[in-house]
Amino acid sequence: MLPIRPLPGYLVQRYHGWRATIWEDNRNWYRRLAEDGQRPRAMVIACCDSRVDVASIFGADSGELFIHRNVANLVPPYAPDGDHHGTSAAVEYAVETLRVANLIVMGHSRCGGVQGCYDMCAGHAPQLEEKTSFVGRWMDILRPAYAKVLDVPEAERVPALEKLAVLTGIDNLLSFPFVTAAVEEGRLSLHGVWNDIGEGGLESYDSTTESWNAV
Repeated sequence: MLPIRPLPGYLVQRYHGWRATIWEDNRNWYRRLAEDGQRPRAMVIACCDSRVDVASIFGADSGELFIHRNVANLVPPYAPDGDHHGTSAAVEYAVETLRVANLIVMGHSRCGGVQGCYDMCAGHAPQLEEKTSFVGRWMDILRPAYAKVLDVPEAERVPALEKLAVLTGIDNLLSFPFVTAAVEEGRLSLHGVWNDIGEGGLESYDSTTESWNAV
């Protein structure tokens, strides 16, 4: 028998509150989504961090955003080796099946995953170096970017690495043939943004000036 228990009471109460208000007020829209399927205009690859509420930040309703979340909003390079690739599968589905027009990689401040990568690379997190560490091996994707932040003041290194996580993701997205083809055909645009949790800020990367600018 699987050790599955009933939902915590507070979640059950919140569900019933949602069902009686938001769902009830928009029941026709939800039924239409169920019957007609989803047609999101954008995919967002964001962090698992519970403080980053993508739908809320962009004021999105159900059906508007195809959201994939993982530790530190990373994208692995294209590697069709037959193993399990949750992020790669989500990207493929969004681009090839849903044919989203925009693909956004969204980083954020105070990212625990990026901090872990920084500590690991600096030799302060030996537990993440273990082969058995799923977080450590996932953060290996960002490891090459560590050297790029060593020439900035120490207090600015982790925030800089957070933004490099976004750019690393976009660079890796371009290693997927179907992503590159969609971009070249003009049916897909790539975007990189970074959210300041405490201040509610949002910065977008401008590749022409190679700078981050407030939205």
